[in-house]
Amino acid sequence: MSVDRQGQMPVPLSRLIQLRHTIAQPVFAAFLAGGVAGAVSRTVVSPLERLKILFQIQSGGKEDYKLPVWKGLVKMWKDEGWRGFMRGNGVNCIRIIPYSAVQFSSYNFYKKFMGLTPGADPSPLRNLVCGGAAGITSVTFTYPLDLIRTRLSVQSVGKNTEAELKALPGMWKTLATVYTTEGGLLALYRGIIPTVAGVAPYVGLNFMTYESVRKYFTPKGDKNPSNWRKLSAGAISGAVAQTCTYPFDVLRRRFQINTMSGKGYQYKSMWDAVIRIASKEGLRGFYKGIAPNLLKVAPSMASSWLSFELTRDFFVRMGDNSDA
Repeated sequence: MSVDRQGQMPVPLSRLIQLRHTIAQPVFAAFLAGGVAGAVSRTVVSPLERLKILFQIQSGGKEDYKLPVWKGLVKMWKDEGWRGFMRGNGVNCIRIIPYSAVQFSSYNFYKKFMGLTPGADPSPLRNLVCGGAAGITSVTFTYPLDLIRTRLSVQSVGKNTEAELKALPGMWKTLATVYTTEGGLLALYRGIIPTVAGVAPYVGLNFMTYESVRKYFTPKGDKNPSNWRKLSAGAISGAVAQTCTYPFDVLRRRFQINTMSGKGYQYKSMWDAVIRIASKEGLRGFYKGIAPNLLKVAPSMASSWLSFELTRDFFVRMGDNSDA
């Protein structure tokens, strides 16, 4: 029964309905759906994500993965097996769930802050600005986990024996080592300047492109496109945003391992890194790893956007159903 003898709703049921209404709020629903979207998208493309990082740090004293994409994946499988494909994905999911949750929810928050109501049709420029602000917000909250994920991804390169792989430190030990031996809290934010410089335009372009392509793919008279069209819009938005901002991603990875022994990087500043990469590696140096990155960005962003929209709509409908 939904009411007691006095015609009042029981407290547990009342709280349940209140909770469902809270979850159904656009910003909160986006927060939860963003976390789900992040976990799904990163797990789907984990092998390519790790291969991209290994490509990015080539020429820094290690050239084990100076290979084509397919051969690189085969080598990873032969050397480390399934664990090699998933190495760093645990910490990556721990990082990406709050990162994606904060990003999607803050994007909705900034749109609301700019006076845009749910269902409104903002201009591409507003989507770009709100997306850029959301990217900065999310990366500031989760950057230390991104740095640790990068360290975990590269530390096993060149170590092929079972004993060597078992001796590698895990997430918490690596976090403690960086904090205690490399400069405390500031060490956990090493590389954040090129990261923010790349994330702001990347996320802004991603949201702007997705919203525009999604609108273009929506048939006239319909409110939403089909799931296949949402997948296509997500793939296109990710590819456009990633190609435009990829050099910043290379700089970010290089700085994150700048102080690791045996990697060969001793950059003094972001500008010093730009000059040295350009002089020693040319333009290609700024796009190392882009091949596996573009291969991963389509399924990653497609699955991210689709799972986000499906999960968000589910949570929003919870508020509608609670009124019944």
